[in-house]
Amino acid sequence: MRAVLMGPPGAGKGTQAKFLAQDAAVPQIATGDILRKAREEGTPLGKEAQSYMDRGALVPDAVVIGLIQQRLAEPDAAQGFLLDGFPRTVPQAEALDGLLAGLQSPLEDVLLIDVPAEAIVRRLSGRRTCPACGRPYHVESDPPPADGRCGSCGTELVTRPDDRPETVQERLKVYAESTAPLRDYYAAKGLLRVIDGLGAVEEVTARLQAALRG
Repeated sequence: MRAVLMGPPGAGKGTQAKFLAQDAAVPQIATGDILRKAREEGTPLGKEAQSYMDRGALVPDAVVIGLIQQRLAEPDAAQGFLLDGFPRTVPQAEALDGLLAGLQSPLEDVLLIDVPAEAIVRRLSGRRTCPACGRPYHVESDPPPADGRCGSCGTELVTRPDDRPETVQERLKVYAESTAPLRDYYAAKGLLRVIDGLGAVEEVTARLQAALRG
C-alpha cells in the first residue's frame, strides 16, 4: 500500500488510518506525529519546525516534506505507507509527487472519506469531554450522565472550543478552501476513490478496504 487518506475534520481519518495501516502492515504517517517526534529528538528539521511553531506560524511545506522524506526512508516504510491527513493543499501534493518520484514509490491510491457538513457539525458539536480524566462522551452515540458530570470521576463535562458549532463551521470552510481542491487534483490522476463516511466505524472500514482491493 502506498496511499493517502483524506477527509474533512471529524470524518474519522485517524481511526480509519489506524485500522487500514494495521491491516496492510504499513506505517500510518501523520504530520502531527512526525513533527512531535522530530521536536522531541531535537533533529535539525525538528528544531526548524519548532522555531516556526514558537512564533505561532505555520511550518513551511519544505520543512514538512523534509520530515516526511526522512520518515519514508525508515525501514518500516519500505513495503508501503499510509499518509494520514497529508497533503492538505495542491502545492503540498505536487511536492509530495516529486518526493515519491525520487524514491520510485508513486502513490497507488487516494481515499477520500466523504461526510456531509451537517453530519460533521453534529458529530463534533455533540462531543463532551472530562477535563480531569479525559474521558470522552457524545450526546447521541455515548450520552453522558444526566447531571452533565463524568461517570468516572464526577467532574463537570465541557465542550472543547474547537468542537463548538461555529468553530466547526469555520474549520469546514478552511477545509473547503484549501484541501477540497485536492479532490480534482487526484481525480485527474485517476487515483481518487470517494468513500461514504456515514455509518458505523466498522462499515466505513469495510468500504475503505474494499476500495483498496478494487
